[in-house]
Amino acid sequence: MTKPADEPQESEDLAGLIARRLVELGMSQRRLSDDTGIPYSTLNAWVTRRRGTGGGIDPDLLRTLARHLAVTPAEMFAAAGRRVPGDRSAEREAKLLRIYRNLSDEGQRALIATAETLDRGMRISS
Repeated sequence: MTKPADEPQESEDLAGLIARRLVELGMSQRRLSDDTGIPYSTLNAWVTRRRGTGGGIDPDLLRTLARHLAVTPAEMFAAAGRRVPGDRSAEREAKLLRIYRNLSDEGQRALIATAETLDRGMRISS
C-alpha cells in the first residue's frame, strides 16, 4: 500500500523531507530561505546533499524548518539523523547559567567540555 504524499516516507533523509514538503506546500527554496532566515546557499546544499546535515545543524534551525514546513520536530530531527532534544525549560536553563557563572574559568571550561562530550555522545547514539 502506498503512503499518501503528505505522510513521511520510510527512512526519509532531511533532503528528501525538505524537497517533499516544498512540493506539497508549493513553496520554493528561496521563499523557505527568506521565511526562516537560513541562507539560500545553505538550504540548497542540504536539499542537493552537497553539505552534510547530521550533527552540525543547530537544533533551533531544525525546529524552525519543522514549523515552516508543517512537520513535527520529531519528524525533522529523525530526517536529520538526530535525536529530538528535550523540551527547553527556562528554569533549567537559568539554573545551568547560574551554576556556570559561579564557576572559576577552569570550572567553566570543564563544564563546556563535559557538555560537548555529552552532546557528541547523544548524536552518536541516536
